[in-house]
Amino acid sequence: MGAAAYAVRGRSSQVFGKSYYHGDATKPELALTFDDGPCRSTPALLDVLAKHAVHATFFMCGQNVRRFPEIARAVRDAGHEIGNHSDSHPYLHFKRAEFIYRELAVAQETIQKITGAKPRWFRAPFGVRWFGVGAAQQRLGLTGVMWDVLGNDWKWTGPRVTERIMRGAGNGSIVCLHDGRRLEVAPDIAPTVDAAAAVIPQLRDRGLRFVTVTEMLGRA
Repeated sequence: MGAAAYAVRGRSSQVFGKSYYHGDATKPELALTFDDGPCRSTPALLDVLAKHAVHATFFMCGQNVRRFPEIARAVRDAGHEIGNHSDSHPYLHFKRAEFIYRELAVAQETIQKITGAKPRWFRAPFGVRWFGVGAAQQRLGLTGVMWDVLGNDWKWTGPRVTERIMRGAGNGSIVCLHDGRRLEVAPDIAPTVDAAAAVIPQLRDRGLRFVTVTEMLGRA
């Protein structure tokens, strides 16, 4: 990965704003995170998480929150953390600073108004950051979050996603999955649901504890 590509997409890059991709590798804990929701299928995932008494962090798109306010509130009511994933899920590279700020600000306002939760974490769509992201995060009180395990659940089967997570996850991991597919109204998230149901008990058997991003990173 070249220097420019690393700055934009590198999981450990700090070039375009403060960001984390991993927790403390000495602690047996793991954060499950879900991007792009909510959607009509999110409740199926909530059922899996409730069955196993797991709290996760959901990075929501503002447009999807406005489309499914009752589901967004259900995520909150189940005790999960809500993060900011922009308003319309655009690529942010080559965008003006004003555009980037508006994307984050509208999502922040929408999430807070509809769910009552004020996000403190931001995940850039596609993991792509750019000039202006850091300033927008600072203005809105947000900190960037990437991942060290990407499930590829938007294109792979549940068993393949499960295998990838089990191979990559460990102490301090932040696992990125998706309870939506960008702004689709009714996407098929069965691979995500199936993978979550499979990996949670297996990771617990390894001695890992599930935490939210805030529980993992605190006020970092």
